[in-house]
Amino acid sequence: MSIKFDETTKTYSVSYAKRHPITRQPLQLKRTRIKTKIEAQRVYTELVIKVNEKIKQKIMPTWAKHLENYLVRLKTSDLMNTTIHSREKVLRCHTLELWGNSFVDEITTDDVLRLVREGLGKSAESHKKYILNCIRSVFQSAYDQGLILRNPTPQLKFKVNDKIKSVLSEEQIVVLLRKAQEVKWDWYPHYAMALFTGMRNGELYALTWDKVNLELRQIKVDCSWNNKNGFKSTKSGDDRIVEIPLPLMPLLQELKLQSADSLFVLPRLQKWDKGEQARELRMFLVSIGLPRIRFHDLRASWATMLLAKGVPPSQVMAMGGWKDMDTMMIYMRKAGIDIKGATKVLDGLETHGVEMGKLVEFKAN
Repeated sequence: MSIKFDETTKTYSVSYAKRHPITRQPLQLKRTRIKTKIEAQRVYTELVIKVNEKIKQKIMPTWAKHLENYLVRLKTSDLMNTTIHSREKVLRCHTLELWGNSFVDEITTDDVLRLVREGLGKSAESHKKYILNCIRSVFQSAYDQGLILRNPTPQLKFKVNDKIKSVLSEEQIVVLLRKAQEVKWDWYPHYAMALFTGMRNGELYALTWDKVNLELRQIKVDCSWNNKNGFKSTKSGDDRIVEIPLPLMPLLQELKLQSADSLFVLPRLQKWDKGEQARELRMFLVSIGLPRIRFHDLRASWATMLLAKGVPPSQVMAMGGWKDMDTMMIYMRKAGIDIKGATKVLDGLETHGVEMGKLVEFKAN
């Protein structure tokens, strides 16, 4: 404790100094002309706090500062621009207002829990899970840099509903394609390709003729496109081969003749360049009395239709580019594959004299 009494002025002077733990540079604060010893002791305590705060400010970043540094490093990683953009958006939106001025090491597990349970109370469970994972990644970065001793992000379980995606039935697919042909809809080739190959929108946009083998009836899918990353690899990062169904062959042969000067298989539409394929699909479906679905649901419709017709799930996964059997199980349930034949064991049961197909009448006593 550095408290000194000046006999000349009959006052106390107080000082406190501490070295920066990394740079070893000293930081000192001093106050003079303090009238009483009790006040001098109080001032000394204030100086200790202020010196440590100043040193901490130079060592420990606030959440806002650390988040900025994290995002800068993220942009030099192997992540896709769309992934980086999504993380940045949710982190800025949900954490800056709450924690922006807090030091990283001051944010506790309770703070994170409060954000998830109260701040995201009405959000979908899947959205909560995603945001929590983003927050965990930021804290992990702080831990790796030695800024914090442990990652305070809690391990929470989320009840993510396994909802079956909206799909078109085989009959509805036929209606869609027939109506599109009748009105000579510009989008007909694009949606026919999606429904017959299960390719994603970005994969269809990037598809070039050198990837299409009409003789072998095969398409090599090894490239995709989006408006943030441009042309890139597929979502899984792997190449795959898709078999061209016979009903699609006439369309591809016609497109080949029409696009002699183009590298791309599908016609380039201005609205497609702007990403309006889903909006155009919904408008057309409504106009012909079919349920509104997303563009991505055409892929689900393709998978469900193949599974319903007995194509082995392993082949559907290979052509669709799915690696996760959990995802495939969603389509299998939609197609009824997981329950198909389950009642076969009941086929031989006695009907107890009741004629099959007739309504049994129950009379009140």
